[in-house]
Amino acid sequence: MFDGHFRVQVERAVKPMGESLRKVGVTPDVLTVAGLLLAVAAGISVGAGALRLGLLLVILAALPDLLDGAVAKAGNTASQRGAFFDSVIDRVTDALLLGGVAWYLASNDSAHMSILPFAVMAVSATISYERAKAESLGLQAKGGLMERAERIILLCLGLLFDNLLVPILWIMLVLTSITAVQRFIKVWKQAAVAPATEVKIEERLARRETKHAVRQERRHSNRRPSSR
Repeated sequence: MFDGHFRVQVERAVKPMGESLRKVGVTPDVLTVAGLLLAVAAGISVGAGALRLGLLLVILAALPDLLDGAVAKAGNTASQRGAFFDSVIDRVTDALLLGGVAWYLASNDSAHMSILPFAVMAVSATISYERAKAESLGLQAKGGLMERAERIILLCLGLLFDNLLVPILWIMLVLTSITAVQRFIKVWKQAAVAPATEVKIEERLARRETKHAVRQERRHSNRRPSSR
């Protein structure tokens, strides 16, 4: 939701910082790795019960994730490789943070309650998969009530007010589940008017494989010694 409504404003705000970081030699991949390391520290802190320290580290981990795209655009180095790397690290970061919460709940609440953050993580992964699969089919699956930015904000509130952590996790689970349903319906409707998209993609892949096989056969034929 925030991504759709405030993305342009946020990108405009961080653009000067991205240009400054690029000038001093900071690369998007360095920022992404820095965010991952901070997320590791945040997950460990939360799991150990230091929720306020974990909150601070979560906020710090969010900053590199916010700036890596700005640096890439400032240096005109945005690429598919960078986008892929950033997306994978986002999923790893989510797992680290929610894993830390699960460890904390298992240690301070109950083993059964630790399942709650894992449920949030599972539904969040479904949301990410829906978007990835939809885009691979030429469809669009952005949006929803509870995207990644909203999940991080609610998690920060739970770490700040630890007595509200469990209720906030339940809210996250409900809203994330609603988002998963929203995206499913959105893609389902798009696919209804373009049912042949996946077939076309498979046909293109098959043609590529055929062309590759023909080129390989020609190379082998040219390398064969003459019978004369």
